[in-house]
Amino acid sequence: MDYASSILGFLPGVRRSTGISELLDKLETYLPPAQIERVREAYEFGAERHQGQTRVSGEPYITHPVAVAGILADLHLDGDTLVAAILHDVMEDTPTAKAEIAAIFGQVVAELVDGVSKLDQIQFKNRQEAQAESFRKMLLAMVRDIRVIMVKLADRMHNMRTLGVMPPVKRRRIARETLDIYAPIAERLGLYAVKLELEDLGFRALYPHRYKVLEREVKRARGNQKEFIGKISESLKGTLGKAGVGGGVEGREKHLYSIYKKMRSKGISLNEIVDVYGFRIVVDSADTCYRTLGLVHGLYKPMPGRFKDYIAIPRVNGYQSLHTTLFGPNGVPIEVQIRSEEMHRVAESGIAAHWKYKSGGDVFGGIEHDRAREWLAGLVQIQEGGSSEEFLESVKVDLFPDKVYVFTPKGKILRLPTGATAVDFAYAIHTDVGNRCVAAKVDRRLVPLRTPLRNGQTVEIITAKGATPNPSWSSFLVTAKARAAIRQYLKNLKRGDAIELGRRLLNLALEEFSLTLKKIPQAEIDSAVKELNLRDADDLFEKIGLGERLAPLVARRLQPAGGSESGGAAHGPLMIAGTEGLLVTYARCCFPIPNDPIMAYLSMGRGLVIHRQNCGNLSEYRKQPDKWLPVAWEADRVRLFSSEIQLEVSNRVGVLAAVASNIADTETNIDHVTLEERDADTSALTFELQVRDRKHLARVIRTIRRMPDVQRVHRTLA
Repeated sequence: MDYASSILGFLPGVRRSTGISELLDKLETYLPPAQIERVREAYEFGAERHQGQTRVSGEPYITHPVAVAGILADLHLDGDTLVAAILHDVMEDTPTAKAEIAAIFGQVVAELVDGVSKLDQIQFKNRQEAQAESFRKMLLAMVRDIRVIMVKLADRMHNMRTLGVMPPVKRRRIARETLDIYAPIAERLGLYAVKLELEDLGFRALYPHRYKVLEREVKRARGNQKEFIGKISESLKGTLGKAGVGGGVEGREKHLYSIYKKMRSKGISLNEIVDVYGFRIVVDSADTCYRTLGLVHGLYKPMPGRFKDYIAIPRVNGYQSLHTTLFGPNGVPIEVQIRSEEMHRVAESGIAAHWKYKSGGDVFGGIEHDRAREWLAGLVQIQEGGSSEEFLESVKVDLFPDKVYVFTPKGKILRLPTGATAVDFAYAIHTDVGNRCVAAKVDRRLVPLRTPLRNGQTVEIITAKGATPNPSWSSFLVTAKARAAIRQYLKNLKRGDAIELGRRLLNLALEEFSLTLKKIPQAEIDSAVKELNLRDADDLFEKIGLGERLAPLVARRLQPAGGSESGGAAHGPLMIAGTEGLLVTYARCCFPIPNDPIMAYLSMGRGLVIHRQNCGNLSEYRKQPDKWLPVAWEADRVRLFSSEIQLEVSNRVGVLAAVASNIADTETNIDHVTLEERDADTSALTFELQVRDRKHLARVIRTIRRMPDVQRVHRTLA
């Protein structure tokens, strides 16, 4: 049946250039007639909705979604995916609702189209936030149905093929996004052919001159080595034939973007790229792969340290192959990949290689799909808390596939990014394990939690009931899941601190009216919360603690009707113990310590920032008197506080060590020290110390002042 003829007759003005004829011809090779009919109906619907719309090139807009469906047809995807591909822009570019698509083509298609659509209807602060939020939506839709990303990747591939008509600035932006996000996603899903095309198209659009130069040089090298590749291929085929191993051998060229990345990362020239040319051997089974490896190593000597077994330990996207680099004729290095036919199919098509059409529906299967699902499920945890931009950056880090493979004590293999630490490993097992992690053993030996892991190590995590994450871990974490878990913990911790601080600040402000929160009727608090469009009283206290609401204004709102402006009560200072948590910080311009006269500045989003009263920055801040409040030190304090002293010393060998030794004798920790040479005779030393209070600091200064090489010592003041 010629479906194209009926369509072209149905829609006047739509030419064969839309590509529908070619698409339907492809579908007849693997889809049943009922599914092809649905695709035809989707084309009629899409063409009618996009009627009058054109691309930048001047072609009818419908040519784009048809081309996207054609790319997916090459991967033999199912009818629902192809219908969604043809309709993927109707919600965004035409007044078509999701409900209408669901009514005509089914809920599955509607969800796929919605997952791909951008969020143009929502107002964002900037383009970056809009792109990041759109990306977040698309990836989370992938968790529900992985076909969303298949449509998006095909959409991006066709846009990249036709990118030449775009202005240069837009062309570079789209190319950068393709290289940063979409090509790595294709690789993560095992869509190797898609990844290669996206990378080379992105490279050509982003760096057109570099692309042309590299393309020219590679063609020149290829011309010189055609005969060389032929000889190697014949040698490999001959060796396999003599051993009775059946298999195909083909010469393989590294694609341009891969060559460019290697040249940049290693700082080497094209001539120094070891594996620009390689060979792929495809045999019948995994057992034959290892036998073939032995034959190849017998023909040419292997290069030490250049063998990788991705059959025993597949890559994260399910890719399997044996990789080895050999010393070929005249010592020329050649790379050989050995894989089975099934492995080759997966290497080229990834999750699409396991697409099965069944009477009950369409399903993905295979190890690639399981791993893709595992990664996508992790995205749900990564996106909890934080902005869309943070989510996008986390996913970028998680996409790049440089991995280390480590073992749990029971022998399970975990794949982690290069540089991952023991804490990353703990969170990879489970968020609760990461949160309660207190120590780690690598190959049965205790190691610091920040220790980077290496291939083949066995890692054991030691947990403790009641343990909590350490905020300092965020400085060395690598995986997106671990960073997201720490961010969520800190967010909750900060909220708790903010609520407690806000409660104290409001009680302090209420003293002016001879009131406390306990004396305020709950109905009055609820009324104020409702008036300020907040959820509950804790939300109000949090806003006050974060400096987003001023406690005196809220206190004035809460005083009973007819109450006096001031009850005459003494407005005492807020007492500071040093244990208030994340929402009370100590200014590093003046380093306040107990017994210093202090003031507090209410900083938006940071809570209270404590300054010494003689700090030079107070003159600037006092232009906002409503943001300042009196504070004082509580009598009982248990923590140490940072302070800074500056010294002028004689230039003498060992003077720094002598000063540090005298400071240590006063039972004082040194956090940081800097040295600056003033002239030939003197140097300036700055020490950041941990002290209990002013008395402790005074004892340190007296001890240092007695040293003969110390000319001057004083406490730092902004």
